Order: sequence, then C-alpha cells, then structure tokens
Amino acid sequence: MFTRREALLGVAGLATVATLPAMQVVAHAQEIASLPRERVTLVAPPHVHAHQQVAVGGPKVVEFVMAIEEKPVEIDDEGTILQAMTFNGSIPGPMMVVHEGDYVELTLVNPDTNEMPHNIDFHAATGALGGAALTHVNPGEQVKLRFKATRSGTFVYHCAPEGMIPWHVVTGMSGTIMVLPRDGLKNHKGEPVSYDKVYYVGENEFYIPRDADGNFVNFETLGDSYADSMVAMRGLIPTHVVFNGRVGALTGDNAMKAEVGQTVLFVHSQANRDTRPHLIGGHGDYVWEEGKFANPPARDLETWFIRGGSAGAALYTFLQPGVYAYVNHNLIEAAELGATAHVVVDGEWNDDLMTQVEAPGPIATH
Repeated sequence: MFTRREALLGVAGLATVATLPAMQVVAHAQEIASLPRERVTLVAPPHVHAHQQVAVGGPKVVEFVMAIEEKPVEIDDEGTILQAMTFNGSIPGPMMVVHEGDYVELTLVNPDTNEMPHNIDFHAATGALGGAALTHVNPGEQVKLRFKATRSGTFVYHCAPEGMIPWHVVTGMSGTIMVLPRDGLKNHKGEPVSYDKVYYVGENEFYIPRDADGNFVNFETLGDSYADSMVAMRGLIPTHVVFNGRVGALTGDNAMKAEVGQTVLFVHSQANRDTRPHLIGGHGDYVWEEGKFANPPARDLETWFIRGGSAGAALYTFLQPGVYAYVNHNLIEAAELGATAHVVVDGEWNDDLMTQVEAPGPIATH
C-alpha cells in the first residue's frame, strides 16, 4: 500500500518520467567561468537584500541559495493554521535583485524533512518552463539552475510541479525577482530616478476548508490538508486575502517605515489573481503596472492594476507624515479578508499641501 507521501510524490513526479533536454546555453562555459561572482544572502519580505541600483562593471553571476520549507503558519489573529509550503520559510518567498545581462545561479534545496517534491518557474527566464523542467527535486535533494536575465522588470517566480501547481502556489510558494536596467530606473522622459527604500509586498489568497459547523479546519500535516484544500480552492472563494502571509503582517510593529522626503519603491506581486494596490493618502508618482522597466512608467496613479501571475512596481516620494494604509482597493478584500498594510512616515507636516480650514461643528443655518 502506498503511503500518503508516496502517493503525493507520484502525482507530481510525472515530469521526471522522461529525460528532459538540457536548456540551451546562452554563453560558452568558458565565458561564464570568466565572469565575476557575487553570493547574495536573501532576506525575508518586505525587506530586500542590499543591491546597487546602477550596475557597477559588466555582467556577473549572482549566486542565491533558497531552501524549501513546509510548515504550519498561523494566518490570522483567530489561530487559523495554513499547512504552508514556502521558499526560505516566508510567504512570499524572498525577492531577488540582479541587473539585466547578469546570470542568476540558484541552488534550490528540498530538505528530507519535507513531504513534497518541488521546483521553481522563473517568469524572468527563457525556456524549460522557466526552469521548472530542470529543477524538480524530491525531499533530500538539491539542484542548481543558471539562467541569463535578458529582460528588465519585476517578475514572479513560483513552484510548478506537474499536476499540483495551484495547490503549491496558493499555499505560499511564490516570490519575485527584480531585474534592474544596468543604468538604473528611468522616468517617462528617460531621466534617471532612484529610491531610498524598497519594500516587497506579496499578496496571497488562501482557501482554508471549514468543518460542518463552519469552523476552519486545522490539519495535522500537509498531506492531510490536500484533498479538502483542493475542494475549497475549486470554489474560487478565498477565506483570506493577505499581504506577506497573514492578516496584519505589515501593520503595527511590522509596518513599513519611511520619512518625509524619502522615495520608496513598492514591488507588489500576485501569482494567481488580479489585484489593485492603492496607497491611501499617497499616489504612484511613477508606476510600472506590468512591471517592465523597458516601458515608460505611468504617472500620478491613484490605484494601479497588477495582473494575476505578475509583479509590478510603484515609486512614491512621501510629502506628509502620518500612517498611510496600503491596500488592495477591492475594499471587501482589504477590510474583511485582510489585504491591508501600513506605512508609518515620520517628519514635519506641510500646511501648504493640506490644512484643516474649520474644525467639525454644527451645521450652519441661514
């Protein structure tokens, strides 16, 4: 008799039945061997690892290591548990930053403590299902993938095991890679623009099964959650829509921070559904809705549209202090399901931009 783990491995393992052709090599091995290398340690969102906005020197090989972690995650203040699958232990996975023309070299590790096979599909890569066809790893295995970043922009990556992609994605397995132009970001006139800070907001929708009394079910293991989770997912009605893995993940002590006069780049991804980020009290000075820096940015947007399966970027210079709400402007999802974050901005108030002309009082009669 098959164990649950063996059955789950069998479903996703179909991709390994046939031997896959090797990805076409873009440059000769000798050329790649001569390039400088940089090893980068990834950090958990909303933060992003240190990087240069304008490339220094020529192309290089940027090395990342990312471990897959399956674990229970509490996703709200009511104690609801998601049996999650994650890249590097966070939802979303860490954001990687390279420059156009660099080589991304990822070591993907699937520890033997996990139940499931995994892989990774980079929307920024060319061929082999974005690398998914070359990175299938069972528990206890690791694999190394290298691809050339030939297009600038923000791109989603996600787990994509054959036959089980939706389940892996909606239980946490997605992230973003940002490929900067070698000479940095440009505005609509082609003039350089830069940022003082960058924050990565990954949006997920979760489908937690309910029992006969309408209560959320807390499963003992990842495998136990599979069948009921698939039924809930097929209803297409999420129980939670959240930023960075749980309700309130980016509020309170975990709110994003800035100062008046600072320019912040917000990178926002949604690997599965459309979303509409909005900064209450602010704007998108420059917005790459489609996330592609080769295209001129839109300007002065109130709300921007991120297509499901993509990541976009918005640049804003804060002009007033206070607490800004950063929301999905489907307000039902923001207010009722959890898609709300806060940006706490310190500094001096500017009366020229907004002033309370008259305090609230009784309605005047004439």
